[in-house]
Amino acid sequence: MITDYIEAAAAPQKNDGRIKLHGPEAFAGMHKAGALVADCLDAVGDVVRPGVATEAVDRFVYEFARDHGAMPATLGYKGYAKSSCVSINHVVCHGIPSEKPLKDGDIVNIDVTLIVDGWHGDSSRMYGVGNVKRAAERLMEVTHESLMRGIAVIRPGATTGDLGHAIQSYAESQRCSVVRDFCGHGLGRLFHDVPNILHYGNPGEGVELKPGMIFTVEPMINLGRPGVKVLADGWTAVTRDRSLSAQFEHSVGVTEDGHEIFTLPRAER
Repeated sequence: MITDYIEAAAAPQKNDGRIKLHGPEAFAGMHKAGALVADCLDAVGDVVRPGVATEAVDRFVYEFARDHGAMPATLGYKGYAKSSCVSINHVVCHGIPSEKPLKDGDIVNIDVTLIVDGWHGDSSRMYGVGNVKRAAERLMEVTHESLMRGIAVIRPGATTGDLGHAIQSYAESQRCSVVRDFCGHGLGRLFHDVPNILHYGNPGEGVELKPGMIFTVEPMINLGRPGVKVLADGWTAVTRDRSLSAQFEHSVGVTEDGHEIFTLPRAER
């Protein structure tokens, strides 16, 4: 695999196939954007309860962004009309907020990307609604642990295959499966950039990680089989076997000796 890297300061503001290597100013911008997204996800947890419509969750995200001088990146993105994605139970990702109410026992992923001073902070978390069954709780635990195991291997000289293998090997050891149809992505002043970050793979394969790279890690883990399908609305992805799915996401940067997570909850900073 031939991979081209470019100093971000010299790169055009578009995805031209070259991996951008960012400097300290970019990392500072990403920390600011990431912290605001994390604060939003901290706060939105108080909204998640039985009977609340997912549209109300989305409205909270929009108002939070507006009140903090930010802009939701999804609003108007490729025709998407909402400020967040809210994915319930067997919805893998890209659930569209609506008047559908959350129910006791649901698990829900809330995915938020906020633009702050031109930088994109991108993160998602799982929330349990009311009394959640143990199998669903365990899926959320396995998914978060999968995310953190993938992030733990990020350092210069490691590869995207190392990252994917760490996620896949753990998730499958817990009798869960990894969704192949969606992946993480480069991030920064662009919402979606190279490289793609697969959540499965083999050690030593894929793209070499270098200091200055910024991307998301966002594994989607299913309780059943990994197959998904996209519904007629063109956005909502669901498990083919109707099994539960969970996802957690962080935005991260590769440093000279490891990595930094930009989107940590306030309690973990």
